[in-house]
Amino acid sequence: MYYLGVDLGGTNITAGLVDEKGKLIAKKTTPTMNGRDSADILDDMAEMCGRLIEENKLELKDITSIGIGLPGLLDKKKGVLVYANNLNFDGVNVVKEMKKRIKLPVYIENDANCAAIGENTCGAAYGDKNVIYVTLGTGVGAGIILNGKVFDGAFGGGGEAGHMVIVADGEMCTCGRKGCWEAYASASALRREGRIAAAKYPTSKIFQMVDGDIRLIDAKTVFDAADDGDEVAEEIIHNYQIYVAIGLVNLVNIFQPEAIVIGGGICARGDKLIEPIIEILNTRVYGGKLKTKIVVASLGNDAGVVGAAMLGKK
Repeated sequence: MYYLGVDLGGTNITAGLVDEKGKLIAKKTTPTMNGRDSADILDDMAEMCGRLIEENKLELKDITSIGIGLPGLLDKKKGVLVYANNLNFDGVNVVKEMKKRIKLPVYIENDANCAAIGENTCGAAYGDKNVIYVTLGTGVGAGIILNGKVFDGAFGGGGEAGHMVIVADGEMCTCGRKGCWEAYASASALRREGRIAAAKYPTSKIFQMVDGDIRLIDAKTVFDAADDGDEVAEEIIHNYQIYVAIGLVNLVNIFQPEAIVIGGGICARGDKLIEPIIEILNTRVYGGKLKTKIVVASLGNDAGVVGAAMLGKK
């Protein structure tokens, strides 16, 4: 039997076909085009799932279930996405709507929790009982596994680490508060700082890499400029790593997990991103020595899809 997993992100929707062992057989990706009606996005999700079944010469009866990773606060018992600050999905019964489009059992889970499940099931945190997965993408999310079980909290919103405040009265976050970790540690934050710096320093390589069109600057632009020795970009990356580390210190001090897995698009930087952060953690964690292993997601951006697919595996 096979499982379908869908990862709904602020930038892209990814659907994957996964086997019993958690191996990703095939996947498809399409832009989310944030701002669209939820029905249109659900249509895309169902259409990609249908194509995965058809193109891999399978039938509906070969698929056990569909699991969907969703950003925000969920009511899993009702199948509803209660609140998502990056999507127009508030109050949508995703399970009910998806079943209208494709006749299979449907399960939902927070997207970061799905990624945590994926990495814990067959990735970088395989076998660990206490794991936190942190995704650094359009926003910042965290999936928390304690004693082998996903931590949801009492009301389904546990693990929203991206919205802990790390800077009093700081940058505005998409959630409506100021100073959230997401406002400083996301790829969106890195893009913001890159654009501000390029406007201020037109001689910087960040500015030059986009031929002066600041709108083209993204997180990758800043990293590439830093790799090329641009001092302005290097300072932005250094500050960014400090902000990432501040949030991780909080998580380590509270949960003392065996592993923290870093995912999201930025994790493609690998050790260049992680090693300086570990150095900061070693000077700031309670007790003065980091015992938690900090690792890059081995499943990369596929962790959420694999974990979502595994929601239906009993």
